[in-house]
Amino acid sequence: MNRPAPRSIDQYLSQLRDALKGEDPALIQDALYDAEEYLRAELAQHPGKSEADMLELIASTYGAPDEVAEAYRTTEKTVRAALKPPAPRPNRSALGRFFGVFSDSRAWMALFYMLLSLVTGIFYFVVTITGLSMSVGLGALVIGIPFFLLFIGFTRVLSLVEGRMVEGLLGVRMPRRPVRSTQGAPLGTRIKDMLLDRRTWTTLFYLLLMLPLGILYFSVGICMVVISFAFIAAPFAQLVHLFGVPDLGMQIDGWFVPWPATVPLAIIGVLMLAVFLHAARGLGAVHGELARALLLSRDPE
Repeated sequence: MNRPAPRSIDQYLSQLRDALKGEDPALIQDALYDAEEYLRAELAQHPGKSEADMLELIASTYGAPDEVAEAYRTTEKTVRAALKPPAPRPNRSALGRFFGVFSDSRAWMALFYMLLSLVTGIFYFVVTITGLSMSVGLGALVIGIPFFLLFIGFTRVLSLVEGRMVEGLLGVRMPRRPVRSTQGAPLGTRIKDMLLDRRTWTTLFYLLLMLPLGILYFSVGICMVVISFAFIAAPFAQLVHLFGVPDLGMQIDGWFVPWPATVPLAIIGVLMLAVFLHAARGLGAVHGELARALLLSRDPE
């Protein structure tokens, strides 16, 4: 189907969005941002030419919307293949699949994200509360509005940083670009779009939500890891005790547990760790979808 050549940047972006229909919303957001930024930059460098003439010239170098969409699909497949962690060795038996989680890098990365989320959650919460409080406090002054706009802009930067961590550690595709370029748009229009954008407020909610989630993730994660590894290490600690280092032995009410009795504890510890890694991997997938729901624009413009 031959489409008429776009006569404006908005028409070009609309055709590009249609050509990418059905692709990941994060990919669409990135493609629209890159295209708009490039088109507006080229238009600004040739103020004497009309927008329609420039688009006709740019289409021969940057590409028509359908060509650009196909290039992004190809690039996305290449990048995903390069970033995808090695697949765990397939196991046909249920027991093999259960213990195969130990060789699944995605499960360990999800565990690392759970432990890291306490630090990021505290940082996001402090930044958000401080920014909102100062914005309200300075609201009566002239500096209040610029400060609030700078704060909102900074939260968008934080959302991109968080998106990189979610994609890198949890394997969930997140935007790598803002919602849209701001080149060429009047200041008033940019402010209006930012304040009316649903993602502005869902991003603030996500940054605040990360503190209780970070506390929960870290608490559950550290407890399960410590208990599992303590059980696994019990036989080795008892062996050390047998060689004359009693403080490292396992004792209950001053009585040291016999070494054979610690072997079942080690087995239980391995089982607990495997279960927890499965849970961490599942929780990472759920949190990734939560991040997409709150940090990703559902209808990139």
